[in-house]
Amino acid sequence: MKILGIETSCDETALAIVEKKGQDFLVRKDLVYSQILIHKKYGGIVPEVAARAHVEKMPELLKRLGTKTNKDIDAIAVVNGPGLITSLRVGLELAKTLSFLWQKPLIAVNHIEAHIIANWLSKSNIKKIKFPALALVVSGGHTELILMKKIGDYKKIGQTLDDAAGEAFDKVAKIFELGYPGGPIIAKWAERGRADAIEFPRPLLNKNNFDFSFSGLKTAVLYEARKNKSKMKNKKYIADVCASFQEAAVDTLVGKTIKAGKKHEIKTIMLAGGVSANKWLRKEMALAIKKFLPKVNFVMPEIKYTGDNAAMVAAAGAYHAVKKDFIDWRKIDADPNLSLG
Repeated sequence: MKILGIETSCDETALAIVEKKGQDFLVRKDLVYSQILIHKKYGGIVPEVAARAHVEKMPELLKRLGTKTNKDIDAIAVVNGPGLITSLRVGLELAKTLSFLWQKPLIAVNHIEAHIIANWLSKSNIKKIKFPALALVVSGGHTELILMKKIGDYKKIGQTLDDAAGEAFDKVAKIFELGYPGGPIIAKWAERGRADAIEFPRPLLNKNNFDFSFSGLKTAVLYEARKNKSKMKNKKYIADVCASFQEAAVDTLVGKTIKAGKKHEIKTIMLAGGVSANKWLRKEMALAIKKFLPKVNFVMPEIKYTGDNAAMVAAAGAYHAVKKDFIDWRKIDADPNLSLG
């Protein structure tokens, strides 16, 4: 089974062809055009600009897939939410057009589910994943804990009440004018700083729930910066702030995940989303699981599949295709607030 994946939920234009052979996935083609340089000058994503870039870049990517794509695939999978409404519609219109022209079945894929399924793109991961499983989804727009009894059976047991983790990284980078996107930049600065230099709050960490909050942490960094205006250009100070902020954010993410893992007697914990590329998060989560949940397996997506990509969309689509979970191209629509579980 070969699936064409289409991803335009935010600021990455992506197409991929993935083949499912038994339990394994073979990524035949994986094309991603990033708009980082376009949005960098704005310090964040501008929805209308993102949509226009999708429209301009998609024909080129489609051409690079090959002229025989319609003969090579069995179905088309496209993200219909959550995401930016203007961006989502570009991918949906392409998917609807191809489904009609090529007479191929169409599959609607939840963007969050696709990020989780990115873990299955690694053959070594598949052998480790046992259910029930817990997925920590962390990105620029989402921070959620998803309980999985099996693929397709999801229950959201925790989410951010305000800012997503990735959004907090972006805002802290903006406070110090470090650039965009903030995640990789903060992580790089943090490598040169002391994580114990400044005591930042760990919001909701000790609350008896699995929800997150990063607004207070971001505000604490802002107050710290205002209090030390004379140090705003001091490299050592910036590195210490970045390291201390990153430590506080990761402590919160790890702490909540471990708490949820204990309560629900999880067999596997997995990371998903753009922030799952963060080295400190990967390291601290692995150490915490080994210490507090030694019998639980830990899996992570390959770095190249942590950000938005179409390979994960195609892989998620393959599972839906097995169940004949298709949708008429006339009825599919974008849902920017689509929830998982």
